[in-house]
Formats: sequence, C-alpha cells, structure tokens
Amino acid sequence: METGFAIREADAGNAEAIQSVARESWHAAYDGFLGAGTVDGIIDEWYALDSLRSSIRASEHHVFVATNGSPTREDSRLVGFVHGGPWTDEPRIGHLMRLYVRPDSWGRGIGTDLLERAEIALEADGYERCRLEVFARNEDGVGFYESRGYERCDDVFEELDGASYRVLLLEKKLE
Repeated sequence: METGFAIREADAGNAEAIQSVARESWHAAYDGFLGAGTVDGIIDEWYALDSLRSSIRASEHHVFVATNGSPTREDSRLVGFVHGGPWTDEPRIGHLMRLYVRPDSWGRGIGTDLLERAEIALEADGYERCRLEVFARNEDGVGFYESRGYERCDDVFEELDGASYRVLLLEKKLE
C-alpha cells in the first residue's frame, strides 16, 4: 500500500509510544460518547506500561508497530500498532485485541497493513478465524473492519464508569 511507513515487530522499548498512540486515538475516536475522563482512565488501566511490555514479550501474542519511515531512521516516529493473540475460550479463534493509528496518520493505509500483518501471524499460529470487539457507536471502526471482510457475530454490553455501551463482536475467516 502506501509508502512512507514501515511495519516491524514491537519491542518492549515501544511501550510508551504504543500507549501514546492509544491515548491519541482513543481521544479522537471515543471522547464524543465516552468522555475524556473515561478515556484517560481506560488508557491508564488497559495500556499500563508493564502490561504492554508483558504482551510484547509473550510468545502467544503478536504486537507490530508502524513507523513513519524506515525503522532504522533515527527520527522515525511510531504512528500505529496492532496486537493479536488467542481468544480466551475458543482455541481456533485468534483475537485482534488492539489496532490504533495516530489520527494525523489516518487514511494512509497504515491500519490496513497492520491488520493484514496481524492476520498473517494469527493464521501462522493455526487460528482459523479472527475475532475482535468494537464499540457499536464507533461507526468508522465498524466500517473499517466490515470493509475488510469482518462480519458481525454477536454483541455484548460493556460497563464503563457506570454506563453501559454496546460492543459488537466481528469475525473473519483467515485464509
């Protein structure tokens, strides 16, 4: 796809930049219905640096990062990441846990390339399908995944800060 960015496996030293990408992306995508305070709390909890480092090091997880240029360039900046691994209770289903790109890099093909890289890694691990969760109110996110072959398979409700939010489960056959 688009040139001008490179994708590589993450290393533990990328945890702070991954957290920064997550915070920027979450604020851009979710402040409108979750609120900035809730978003900050989620990032602090779900993207704690020690937890990110553990996921990066875990052999059953795949974390890839995108940088705005060659990964060997000293001035390259991390602009996106993806995190995949096992779905907790179904051994043939991989879980796309996270996929975020800095808002100033949206529309450049980075998310698509990160998604494809994660799907290839999950398929190589023997997973037949890939499943993910996305807020139903995140129309851009839902549209992104559906345009890449993901189909709705269920929905659940997530409780955050005393409010309930509909979350769609989307799934795709890996090939």
